[in-house]
Formats: sequence, C-alpha cells, structure tokens
Amino acid sequence: MPETLTQIGLPIALILIMTGVGMTLRPAHFTEVARQPKAFFIGALAQLLLLPLCALLVISLFELQGELAVGLFILALCPGGTTSNLYSYLAKADVGLSVALTALVGFVTPFSLPLLAAWAIEHFLGENTAFQLPLLKTWLTLMIVGVFPVLLGMWFNFKWPERSSRIHPLISRFSVIVLVLLIISIATDLGSDLWLFLQKTGPAALTLNVLTMLAGYGLGRFLLQQEKQARTICLEVGLQNGTLALMITTGILQNSAMSIAPSVYSLLMFITASLFTLWALRKDKAI
Repeated sequence: MPETLTQIGLPIALILIMTGVGMTLRPAHFTEVARQPKAFFIGALAQLLLLPLCALLVISLFELQGELAVGLFILALCPGGTTSNLYSYLAKADVGLSVALTALVGFVTPFSLPLLAAWAIEHFLGENTAFQLPLLKTWLTLMIVGVFPVLLGMWFNFKWPERSSRIHPLISRFSVIVLVLLIISIATDLGSDLWLFLQKTGPAALTLNVLTMLAGYGLGRFLLQQEKQARTICLEVGLQNGTLALMITTGILQNSAMSIAPSVYSLLMFITASLFTLWALRKDKAI
C-alpha cells in the first residue's frame, strides 16, 4: 500500500474532515444540547455503547475471526463524520443535534478508541499476537486529527463565516476522493485474497449497518417521540467515520486485512443512508 497515501494523505484528509465539522458548529448547537439534553445523551450512548455491542453481536453471528473481526470492531468505535451531517440535512432530520453529536462524541473518541481497540486486538488475535496498538501514539494521533481540527474549524468559522461556508463543500469532496483512493489501494494490496475477505465481511458489515440504523431510529422514536431526532440518531449511529477507522488499521497498525470491513462498510453506508433518506422524504409527503 502506498506509504504516502496512508501516512500523509489519510491524516490530512481526516484533519480537513474534522475541520469541516468545526466549521458547521455554531453556539446555538451547544445551546440546543443544553436545552434538550435527553436527545443528545441518548444519541451519544447509542454511538458509544450500543454500536460496539452490536458489532460484537454481529461478529459472533457471522463468526468473524482475527483481523476481520478487529477491523469491524474498530469501525464501530469511530464517531460519525460530515457524511452523517449531510444526510441529516437531506433527510430533514435535526441537523443541529447531528453536528453536536459528531463533534462532542469525537472529543470522547481519543480516550475510548485506543483502549477498546487494544482490547479487541488481544481478544480476537490472542495475547501473543505481534500486533500491538501503541496507546499513547494512538491517543496523540486522534487528538491531532480529530479534536484540534474541530476547534480550528470553529475558530475559522467565527473569524471568517463567509469563507467557511464556501470552503466546507470542497473539504467534503476532497475527503471522499482520498477515501476512494485508499479503498482502491487496499484492494490492490490484498490481490487474490480480496474476494474471499469480501465474502466474509460484506454480509457482516451490511448487517451491522442496517441493525444500528434500525436500533438508533427505534430508540429515538420510543424514548423521544420526535421524528426528526429519531432520524438524526439513526444516521449518527449508522454512518461511521470510515476514514478514521482506516487510519487506525492502515496508518498505525498497517494491516490490509483489518481494513476490509471498514472499507466495505464505508461504501455500503452511502447506499443504506440514501435509501433511508428517500423513505423519510416519502413519509413526509404522505403526511
């Protein structure tokens, strides 16, 4: 796998993605969280707790082992990204809640992901595995690519709001291009083993995606009785930051097999999110 892409292009893409998240944050988003904390905490717990538990269930059901199981679990530890914010807007969900969840859960990830990912590596690969996740390096990396860029984006938007609104769409396009290039690179690196891994991880990734979206929407409807907030939680739980997962699996762990599940999931989630958005819009028309 080209080292320039994983060691330079991928971190830059992540920094830009999270800077874009910061550019969309407004003081009103935090005010809204304070005014309606129940929706935020339900969404955050669904992302931080429900999603990893669903991943463990899916891994067990499909009997994923080794690096394939680790890759899917690492994906489940990642927060949402700008994609979930975009689809929340398209599906007429609560965009403010979506942006707040993406940003604030992203602040928690540098502390939760390294510890849980290290546990997953030991659990699925065994105590004597050669793969070790450097906790301090991972924490520093996540702070650099995840937390500081959000703060930078917020500052940039405060100083130059008009420039921020023009730059944000360009950032989203660039991040998609890098993600596609990385997935192509992973596929090339795996060669003849690619189809075998796809057969094993494809159904599991799709099941995790659909299961978490249904669970997120169901929780929102049952506990909040608010359609817009239920849609937001559905999308935040179902659309993960696959670019961040790939930075862990390819950039830090340098393992192509671990990258298969995040790559497949990153492609499938656009399809399921688009179908959900079409369903939501048709539901609005029917009312």
